[in-house]
Amino acid sequence: MARNTFYPEPPVTKFLFASKYMAPFWTVVRVYLGWLWLNAGWHKVTDPGWVGANAGASVRGFLERAVTLASGERPSVTGWYAWIIENIFLPIAPVMSYLVAFGETLIGIALIVGFLTGLMAFLGGLMNVAFLLAGTLSSNPVMFLLATWIVLAWRIAGYYGLDYWVLPWIGAPHGMFSSKGRAAAATQQVPNT
Repeated sequence: MARNTFYPEPPVTKFLFASKYMAPFWTVVRVYLGWLWLNAGWHKVTDPGWVGANAGASVRGFLERAVTLASGERPSVTGWYAWIIENIFLPIAPVMSYLVAFGETLIGIALIVGFLTGLMAFLGGLMNVAFLLAGTLSSNPVMFLLATWIVLAWRIAGYYGLDYWVLPWIGAPHGMFSSKGRAAAATQQVPNT
């Protein structure tokens, strides 16, 4: 016989990641991270080395440098990631160039307006990890950390944004800050285990 186990969310994480009182804080973090992505992406979209007649030149230089960092006495790029770069990313450098440039821009815009905030932060975090694996630090560790926190706070990070309307429309559960969410929580019984 199957047994259901219920682990209630600890009050501290409920406050930090699901309370409407923290929504202004997460809005500032979300917009800041969005601005970082939009700024990085816009510079690439307007650079002919990333988008246009010479697309792929900049990303090819970045990727070739990453491959060189995989050798030597103290490599900063792992061998398996260098193999992926050489055999998958470099052959399609122009496509990667467009994906990176427009991906960064769209993630930035989506975060700024609060559209599918948790998903966009997750995708941005994946890009940060790819850059980190390729041996680049710059702002990537900080951006990854912020993206991870926003993923944890997905329920309220877009409260002051389009997610206020989009998340209920796509079927996400209502939070405690909505009248439907409070009513559902009041009628919900915690199972005994």
